[in-house]
Amino acid sequence: MASTEALLSVSGLAYRYGKAAALRGISLEIRPGEVVALLGANGAGKSTLINLVSGFLKPAAGDIRMLGQAIGGMPPYQVFRRGVVQVSQGRDLFPAMTVRDNLELGAVSRQDDISTDLARVYDYFPRLRERLDQRVATLSGGEQQMVAIGRALMGRPRVLLLDEPSAGLAPRFVDEIGRIMGVLKDGGATMMIVEQNLALALGHADRYYILRDGALAGAGVPSDLGDDYAAVARNYYL
Repeated sequence: MASTEALLSVSGLAYRYGKAAALRGISLEIRPGEVVALLGANGAGKSTLINLVSGFLKPAAGDIRMLGQAIGGMPPYQVFRRGVVQVSQGRDLFPAMTVRDNLELGAVSRQDDISTDLARVYDYFPRLRERLDQRVATLSGGEQQMVAIGRALMGRPRVLLLDEPSAGLAPRFVDEIGRIMGVLKDGGATMMIVEQNLALALGHADRYYILRDGALAGAGVPSDLGDDYAAVARNYYL
């Protein structure tokens, strides 16, 4: 059960690309142990929001706080050290390096033994254990996504931000990503999931927020939306 106190909170968040408003006064929160789905059509502002939270963009206005401490506008490495870890849609892996090397980079800021964390990642993704010495460039898209999520977990995130984890993946890998999301949730992980696959996102979320044209268009619990995802898309995305 998630705590009632916010772990990560956003208040009045705004951002502009030139003269165009990408986000307008967004307020939301994530509580410890909670999975929140961030939904919306392409261009709604979802990736912009998590890039602001991660420090890759600086807000034009508003406040971002982690456990009550302001982190808005901090550089990404400082946000990372406070426990906010993003798996971007582009994955940002090092293709010429091995699976093992990419995973170990996720713990580069730590000074302790990482063997337990590596073993946990291998348990989550047995396929990676078989490919430890294989260059990431030779992996399938689904396997690369496993590496990206595994590398993020090596940083022991307090909040894990997943940006379109199923994008471009074959159905069997979408199922695999869904499985690991369920395992992480059962283990008490705190996650925000940006995802176009409504069944995948809402199947694991405790709550959702919907963005439309850079503004908050809806919020609630998945049962509010029912299981007619085509109707959800028509009502909120168009």
